[in-house]
Amino acid sequence: MARRWHLLIPFLIISLLLGACSRVGLAYRNLDVIIPWTLNDYLDMNREQKSWFNQRLRQHLSWHCSTQLPGYLSWLDRLQHMVQYNQISDEGLQERAREAKQAIAETARQITPSAVELLQGLDDQQVQEMNTAFTKDLQEHQEQYLKPPLAQQIAQRSQRMSKRLHAWLGPLNPNQQQRIEQWSASLGEQNQQWIANRARWQAQFSAALAQRQNSDFPQRIEQLLVHRESLWTPDYRQAYAHTEQAARSLLVDLMAHSSPAQRQRLLKKIDAVRKDFAELKCLQSAGQG
Repeated sequence: MARRWHLLIPFLIISLLLGACSRVGLAYRNLDVIIPWTLNDYLDMNREQKSWFNQRLRQHLSWHCSTQLPGYLSWLDRLQHMVQYNQISDEGLQERAREAKQAIAETARQITPSAVELLQGLDDQQVQEMNTAFTKDLQEHQEQYLKPPLAQQIAQRSQRMSKRLHAWLGPLNPNQQQRIEQWSASLGEQNQQWIANRARWQAQFSAALAQRQNSDFPQRIEQLLVHRESLWTPDYRQAYAHTEQAARSLLVDLMAHSSPAQRQRLLKKIDAVRKDFAELKCLQSAGQG
C-alpha cells in the first residue's frame, strides 16, 4: 500500500518514457480517485481512516501541484529540446533520469510522515490483510513474469516495450523492432531479480509494520520509501545498474533510427503532456506555465 502511494504521484514523470497515457493532467486531477482504489488492493480503511486520508491527500496534492509541477515543466522543456535537436544521448538521459529520481525522492520525503501516521494507526487485522495482499501480489507477479519459460519472458518483455513505444513514436520500423528484441534478450533473467527484490522489500515493510509502535518505526519507513536503494543487495544493485544502462542504450539507438515523422509525433506527445500540466488550476493561480 505505502509503496503504491509513494509511487502514484511520481508516475507522472515516469510515464513519459514507459507509459502509454498522454493525458497526464487528467490523470493528475483524478489521483484522489485513483489512489483510494489502489489502497483498497492492500488495505480496508475504516470511515475515520478514510476521512483522515482524504484530507491529508488533498494537502499533499496541493503541495505537489504548487511546488513540484513547475519543475516538471522545465524537465519537459529539456526533454523536448533533446528530441527537437536530435540530441538523445546516454549522458543526457542519465541527467534526465537523475532529475526524475530527485523529484520522486522529494515527494516521498513529503508524504512519509503521513504514511507513518496512517500505518501506526492500523489494527492487527488490517496489518494481516496487508500482508495477505502482499502475498497475493507476489504470487501474481511470479505467475505472470516467472512461470513462463525464459524465451517467452523475453518475447513478452519485447512486446510490452514495443507497445509502450508505439504510443509515443507510432509504428516502429524493422531496425527499431530488432533493437528492442536485442534489448529484451540482453536482460535475460531480469524478471527473477526484479521480483526477488520486490519480495525482499515487501518482507522488510511487513517486518517494520509488525513493530509499528517502536520508536524507530518512522526511520524504518523513511528508509523503505525514500532510501529504498540502501536496502538493495549488491547483486540487485549491479543488476539494476545494468538494466538502466540497457534502457538508455535502447532509447539512444531507437532515436538514431527514428524518422522525422516519429520525432514529430514524440514532440507533439510531450507538448500535450506539458499542456496538461500547465493547465492545472494550481499552476495557473501561481502564475506558472
